Amino acid sequence: MKDISIHRIGIRQKLLPRREPYWGPRLAPNQSLGYRKIDATSGSWVARLKKHGRRTYQALGLETDSFGFDQAHAAAVKWFRDLGRGMTGTDLTVKGACDEYVKNLREQKKQESTAHDAEKRFERVVNKSALGSVRLADLRKHHIQSWINGLDMTPASLARTFTALRAALNLCVRQERVGIEVSQAWTKLELPEVADNRRTLFLDLKQRRALLKAAKGGLRDLIEGALLTGCRAGELTSALCSQFDARTGLMTFVGKTGRRTVPLAAPALKLFTRLSKGKKPDDYLFTRDDGLRWNHSDWDELVKAAAKKAGLPDDTVLYTCRHSFISQAISGGLSTLEVARLVGTSLPMIEKHYGKMIPDAALARLAKVKFV
Repeated sequence: MKDISIHRIGIRQKLLPRREPYWGPRLAPNQSLGYRKIDATSGSWVARLKKHGRRTYQALGLETDSFGFDQAHAAAVKWFRDLGRGMTGTDLTVKGACDEYVKNLREQKKQESTAHDAEKRFERVVNKSALGSVRLADLRKHHIQSWINGLDMTPASLARTFTALRAALNLCVRQERVGIEVSQAWTKLELPEVADNRRTLFLDLKQRRALLKAAKGGLRDLIEGALLTGCRAGELTSALCSQFDARTGLMTFVGKTGRRTVPLAAPALKLFTRLSKGKKPDDYLFTRDDGLRWNHSDWDELVKAAAKKAGLPDDTVLYTCRHSFISQAISGGLSTLEVARLVGTSLPMIEKHYGKMIPDAALARLAKVKFV
């Protein structure tokens, strides 16, 4: 077929609408850029690769004022280059990238909790959204920014969801499913500022007891465990019976700061003894009511429901139990070093977030000391 000067606007305007694209001069051996005339006033750009007797086509996009011949030519060259480098993700969508990220996590040992959390986040706000159907090769900053602006989420929840999405997209870049230049779409985006409010809500003794009363079964055990140890949720839900030594009253927790073995207070020792009764060393201490392990964020809505039933503030979450433990421990006379070791954090972090409480606690201890 005769090559058409599709680089000229006047020529494109005179073409008759048809399904088969009008092909311009070859860009390189077996590489062509075409123009499909849709109707009298519009058209789209198509790239074609001939290899081993087969033809592969790639839709590049509609012709617009900002996507003319020069832009289509650049997009076609990029597509040919990516194929030559073995990239196979030219038709991969954002949803597909998220699915593959979850699958990749599940193929790794000890990543089921993270995979479950990411999967649920993607199902809620990515997969069925306009962003989910965008091909990675076409992904631009405005796609993600529009998605961010349209979400009705707290800044903290949005930040966690975006972190999971970014990890999924970065995985595709590392695996060379798409070129690294696409990663510009998810850099330097405008995210709402996250205020660290989770450490500002303190539950007093009456409120803590009300929360426990409102919770039942495995949820109550998890909340009580957090209130009595100040542990992070993941440290409790991943804890095995073998980590608990009922004879010495010691418990070994494993979390993001590593392993730590700490003594349990009498109420916590009673709780852990009950939870470990009749279980094997490899069984989880804290389980859901169906006997299965807690997956990440399984407890979020359940805690909110219990907090609402107990008449507690709307921003009560499981982490509030950790904050309440640390606050109560410091005000009760434990040193910052003791508290830091018990909850698995550093002294600077304790002083940064609980510094206002330390002088009051020190003053109370000083009052009990006879210096002269």
